[in-house]
Amino acid sequence: MAEPHEVVTHGAASHAAAESGSPEAANVVSLIREALGEGPVADFLHHYENVIFSALIILILVFLARFAARRRELIPGKVQNLGEMIVEGLSNFYGGILGPQGKAYIPFLGTLFLYIFSLNLFGLIPGMKSPTSSINTTLALGLTVFVVVQYTGIRKLGLMGYLDHLMGRPRDVIGYFMIPMMLPLNLILEVFLPPVSLSLRLFGNVFGEDTLISAFVIIGAATFFIPFQLPFLFLSLLLGTIQALIFSLLATIYIFMVFPHEEGHEHGLVTTDQIGEHHHKK
Repeated sequence: MAEPHEVVTHGAASHAAAESGSPEAANVVSLIREALGEGPVADFLHHYENVIFSALIILILVFLARFAARRRELIPGKVQNLGEMIVEGLSNFYGGILGPQGKAYIPFLGTLFLYIFSLNLFGLIPGMKSPTSSINTTLALGLTVFVVVQYTGIRKLGLMGYLDHLMGRPRDVIGYFMIPMMLPLNLILEVFLPPVSLSLRLFGNVFGEDTLISAFVIIGAATFFIPFQLPFLFLSLLLGTIQALIFSLLATIYIFMVFPHEEGHEHGLVTTDQIGEHHHKK
């Protein structure tokens, strides 16, 4: 006969968590899957669990945005006031980094922050799950930033100007001699590494937080339902916000670095030092 804590653990842990070997609290989708048993619908829910929660969060954000903007008035109500405060705060934050030439990217970056913020904290709601605890979700977010940054670089500098930068801007014999070393180095550091580092950082932090909370939920359920996880919920709230901010902030810097600037070179990419100079002048 199974011990009580084994029964609780089995009931609280999802099938996916059991496969991965890490504790994971049950959510609505996993409970439906367990109730259905083996079959094509259960397999669909198993494979697309994170996609389902990600789509649900998108629908909620769209609904909230539409709800806040449904009756725009000169003297805003509480909901409109909150919506305007969030939009204005994000616009000032990202606009302050990018400057006037980055105005077109503020909606993307603001949406990116709100979306990742919601993804990170969705798992704190009982029965829900943080999709960013899956590497597939964070990798998709990282690749989205990768596409935007590369498109921006090519659009702002031109294809040849961007390739010129990746080759280290050779202008003399030594520069041309260094191309075989500079090109692969810049490809790794500026093209391939940023989306990977963004993805792994976000995934590692959210996965660690959710695993920790799930472990304490299971322990609490096995010991007269004592909420051991409660202190860590506040910690996850803080860290989830910080991780969303870090992800969107790094995306902002990557975009800013492919802007052509008057400082330095006519068609060169900026450095982090130039970012500091930019803010100092502001």
